[in-house]
Amino acid sequence: MTVSSRLVRNHPDELLVGLVSISDRASSGTYEDKGIPALQAWLSAVLTRPPQFAARLIPDERQQISATLVELVDVVGCDLVLTTGGTGPARRDVTPEATLAVATREMPGFGEQMRQISLKFVPTAILSRQVAVVRETPDHAALIINLPGQPKSIQETLEGLKDPEGKVMVPGIFAAVPYCIDLIGGPYVETHKDRVAAFRPKSATR
Repeated sequence: MTVSSRLVRNHPDELLVGLVSISDRASSGTYEDKGIPALQAWLSAVLTRPPQFAARLIPDERQQISATLVELVDVVGCDLVLTTGGTGPARRDVTPEATLAVATREMPGFGEQMRQISLKFVPTAILSRQVAVVRETPDHAALIINLPGQPKSIQETLEGLKDPEGKVMVPGIFAAVPYCIDLIGGPYVETHKDRVAAFRPKSATR
Protein backbone atom coordinates (compact mmCIF):
# COMPACT_ATOMS: atom_id res chain seq x y z
CA MET A 1 0.00 0.00 0.00
CA THR A 2 1.33 3.43 -0.96
CA VAL A 3 1.35 6.04 1.79
CA SER A 4 0.26 9.46 0.58
CA SER A 5 2.63 12.35 1.18
CA ARG A 6 1.97 16.06 1.15
CA LEU A 7 3.05 17.96 -1.93
CA VAL A 8 5.62 20.68 -1.33
CA ARG A 9 5.38 23.91 -3.32
CA ASN A 10 8.38 24.98 -5.34
CA HIS A 11 7.00 28.54 -5.29
CA PRO A 12 4.36 30.21 -3.06
CA ASP A 13 2.07 30.61 -6.08
CA GLU A 14 2.45 27.11 -7.47
CA LEU A 15 -0.94 25.42 -7.81
CA LEU A 16 -1.27 21.92 -6.38
CA VAL A 17 -3.85 20.00 -8.40
CA GLY A 18 -5.52 16.67 -7.72
CA LEU A 19 -6.85 14.84 -10.79
CA VAL A 20 -9.31 11.98 -10.34
CA SER A 21 -10.56 9.89 -13.25
CA ILE A 22 -13.55 7.81 -12.21
CA SER A 23 -14.28 4.81 -14.43
CA ASP A 24 -14.87 1.11 -13.76
CA ARG A 25 -13.44 0.08 -17.11
CA ALA A 26 -10.41 2.40 -17.21
CA SER A 27 -9.45 1.58 -13.62
CA SER A 28 -9.61 -2.15 -14.39
CA GLY A 29 -7.43 -1.73 -17.48
CA THR A 30 -10.18 -2.47 -20.01
CA TYR A 31 -9.29 0.72 -21.85
CA GLU A 32 -6.82 3.56 -21.50
CA ASP A 33 -7.85 6.53 -19.39
CA LYS A 34 -7.91 9.75 -21.39
CA GLY A 35 -9.28 12.13 -18.76
CA ILE A 36 -6.14 12.63 -16.66
CA PRO A 37 -3.79 13.20 -19.64
CA ALA A 38 -6.27 15.67 -21.13
CA LEU A 39 -6.50 17.64 -17.89
CA GLN A 40 -2.73 17.66 -17.37
CA ALA A 41 -2.14 18.91 -20.91
CA TRP A 42 -4.83 21.59 -20.68
CA LEU A 43 -3.73 22.97 -17.31
CA SER A 44 -0.05 22.93 -18.30
CA ALA A 45 -0.90 24.97 -21.42
CA VAL A 46 -3.22 27.46 -19.71
CA LEU A 47 -1.45 28.27 -16.43
CA THR A 48 1.50 30.66 -16.58
CA ARG A 49 3.24 28.72 -13.79
CA PRO A 50 3.33 24.92 -14.25
CA PRO A 51 1.32 23.18 -11.51
CA GLN A 52 2.11 20.03 -9.55
CA PHE A 53 -0.24 17.10 -10.09
CA ALA A 54 -1.41 14.20 -7.96
CA ALA A 55 -3.40 11.78 -10.15
CA ARG A 56 -5.75 8.97 -9.16
CA LEU A 57 -7.60 6.45 -11.38
CA ILE A 58 -10.43 4.76 -9.48
CA PRO A 59 -13.70 2.84 -10.10
CA ASP A 60 -17.23 4.19 -9.70
CA GLU A 61 -17.43 3.38 -5.99
CA ARG A 62 -18.96 6.09 -3.83
CA GLN A 63 -16.93 5.47 -0.69
CA GLN A 64 -13.67 5.21 -2.63
CA ILE A 65 -14.39 8.45 -4.48
CA SER A 66 -15.10 10.30 -1.23
CA ALA A 67 -11.99 8.83 0.41
CA THR A 68 -9.83 9.85 -2.56
CA LEU A 69 -11.11 13.45 -2.44
CA VAL A 70 -10.43 13.63 1.30
CA GLU A 71 -6.92 12.24 0.78
CA LEU A 72 -6.07 14.73 -1.96
CA VAL A 73 -7.27 17.71 0.07
CA ASP A 74 -6.48 16.78 3.67
CA VAL A 75 -3.33 14.70 3.22
CA VAL A 76 -1.75 15.69 -0.12
CA GLY A 77 -2.72 19.36 0.29
CA CYS A 78 -4.20 20.06 -3.14
CA ASP A 79 -5.69 23.53 -3.77
CA LEU A 80 -7.85 22.33 -6.66
CA VAL A 81 -9.25 18.86 -7.33
CA LEU A 82 -10.79 18.05 -10.71
CA THR A 83 -12.75 14.85 -11.26
CA THR A 84 -13.81 13.42 -14.58
CA GLY A 85 -16.50 10.81 -15.15
CA GLY A 86 -19.41 9.37 -13.22
CA THR A 87 -21.79 12.34 -13.37
CA GLY A 88 -24.65 11.00 -15.50
CA PRO A 89 -27.95 9.40 -14.44
CA ALA A 90 -26.78 5.76 -14.65
CA ARG A 91 -26.85 3.74 -11.43
CA ARG A 92 -23.05 3.54 -11.29
CA ASP A 93 -22.67 7.32 -11.71
CA VAL A 94 -22.14 8.41 -8.11
CA THR A 95 -19.45 11.10 -8.37
CA PRO A 96 -21.74 14.03 -7.41
CA GLU A 97 -23.04 12.23 -4.31
CA ALA A 98 -19.51 11.25 -3.26
CA THR A 99 -18.35 14.84 -3.75
CA LEU A 100 -21.19 16.40 -1.78
CA ALA A 101 -20.52 13.95 1.05
CA VAL A 102 -17.11 15.55 1.73
CA ALA A 103 -18.11 19.17 1.12
CA THR A 104 -18.02 22.07 3.55
CA ARG A 105 -20.04 24.21 1.17
CA GLU A 106 -21.53 23.87 -2.29
CA MET A 107 -20.67 26.11 -5.27
CA PRO A 108 -23.68 25.61 -7.58
CA GLY A 109 -22.68 28.20 -10.19
CA PHE A 110 -19.99 25.93 -11.65
CA GLY A 111 -22.40 23.11 -12.45
CA GLU A 112 -24.95 25.54 -13.85
CA GLN A 113 -22.40 27.07 -16.22
CA MET A 114 -21.03 23.71 -17.36
CA ARG A 115 -24.51 22.61 -18.37
CA GLN A 116 -25.12 25.90 -20.20
CA ILE A 117 -21.94 25.40 -22.22
CA SER A 118 -22.68 21.77 -23.05
CA LEU A 119 -26.25 22.62 -24.09
CA LYS A 120 -24.77 24.57 -26.99
CA PHE A 121 -23.68 21.20 -28.40
CA VAL A 122 -26.04 18.46 -27.18
CA PRO A 123 -29.54 18.48 -25.63
CA THR A 124 -28.52 15.64 -23.34
CA ALA A 125 -26.39 18.09 -21.34
CA ILE A 126 -29.41 18.43 -19.04
CA LEU A 127 -28.68 14.86 -17.89
CA SER A 128 -25.29 15.84 -16.44
CA ARG A 129 -25.14 16.28 -12.68
CA GLN A 130 -21.72 17.88 -12.13
CA VAL A 131 -21.28 19.72 -8.85
CA ALA A 132 -18.54 21.87 -7.36
CA VAL A 133 -17.78 22.27 -3.67
CA VAL A 134 -15.27 23.69 -1.24
CA ARG A 135 -13.76 21.37 1.34
CA GLU A 136 -12.19 23.01 4.39
CA THR A 137 -9.93 21.73 7.13
CA PRO A 138 -8.68 23.83 10.07
CA ASP A 139 -5.62 24.98 8.09
CA HIS A 140 -6.47 24.39 4.44
CA ALA A 141 -9.24 24.61 1.84
CA ALA A 142 -9.66 23.32 -1.69
CA LEU A 143 -12.06 23.72 -4.59
CA ILE A 144 -13.39 20.42 -5.98
CA ILE A 145 -15.08 20.39 -9.39
CA ASN A 146 -16.76 17.50 -11.22
CA LEU A 147 -16.04 17.66 -14.96
CA PRO A 148 -17.48 15.66 -17.88
CA GLY A 149 -15.88 12.41 -18.95
CA GLN A 150 -14.84 13.21 -22.54
CA PRO A 151 -11.66 15.24 -23.24
CA LYS A 152 -13.45 17.45 -25.79
CA SER A 153 -16.23 18.26 -23.30
CA ILE A 154 -13.67 18.87 -20.57
CA GLN A 155 -11.92 21.51 -22.68
CA GLU A 156 -15.19 23.16 -23.71
CA THR A 157 -16.47 23.51 -20.16
CA LEU A 158 -13.13 24.78 -18.82
CA GLU A 159 -12.31 27.13 -21.67
CA GLY A 160 -15.76 28.24 -22.86
CA LEU A 161 -16.93 29.04 -26.36
CA LYS A 162 -15.34 31.54 -28.75
CA ASP A 163 -16.33 32.89 -32.14
CA PRO A 164 -14.02 32.50 -35.18
CA GLU A 165 -12.23 35.74 -34.23
CA GLY A 166 -11.48 34.43 -30.75
CA LYS A 167 -14.02 36.57 -28.89
CA VAL A 168 -15.56 34.82 -25.88
CA MET A 169 -19.20 33.96 -26.50
CA VAL A 170 -19.81 31.86 -23.37
CA PRO A 171 -17.25 32.03 -20.53
CA GLY A 172 -15.72 28.76 -19.40
CA ILE A 173 -15.75 27.88 -15.73
CA PHE A 174 -11.98 28.18 -15.31
CA ALA A 175 -12.22 31.97 -15.67
CA ALA A 176 -13.61 32.00 -12.12
CA VAL A 177 -11.30 29.39 -10.60
CA PRO A 178 -8.23 31.56 -9.78
CA TYR A 179 -10.26 34.13 -7.84
CA CYS A 180 -12.15 31.39 -6.03
CA ILE A 181 -8.82 29.90 -4.95
CA ASP A 182 -7.74 33.38 -3.78
CA LEU A 183 -10.85 33.65 -1.62
CA ILE A 184 -10.30 30.30 0.11
CA GLY A 185 -6.66 31.09 0.90
CA GLY A 186 -4.83 29.38 -1.93
CA PRO A 187 -2.00 30.54 -4.22
CA TYR A 188 -2.30 33.40 -6.71
CA VAL A 189 -2.93 31.62 -10.02
CA GLU A 190 -2.50 33.33 -13.39
CA THR A 191 -3.50 32.16 -16.87
CA HIS A 192 -2.50 32.79 -20.46
CA LYS A 193 -5.20 35.25 -21.49
CA ASP A 194 -5.42 33.99 -25.06
CA ARG A 195 -6.69 30.67 -23.68
CA VAL A 196 -8.60 31.74 -20.55
CA ALA A 197 -8.83 35.26 -19.19
CA ALA A 198 -9.10 34.77 -15.45
CA PHE A 199 -11.36 37.37 -13.85
CA ARG A 200 -10.55 39.19 -10.62
CA PRO A 201 -11.84 42.50 -9.25
CA LYS A 202 -9.25 45.25 -9.61
CA SER A 203 -8.79 45.29 -5.84
CA ALA A 204 -7.68 41.63 -5.96
CA THR A 205 -5.35 41.90 -8.96
CA ARG A 206 -1.61 42.09 -8.43
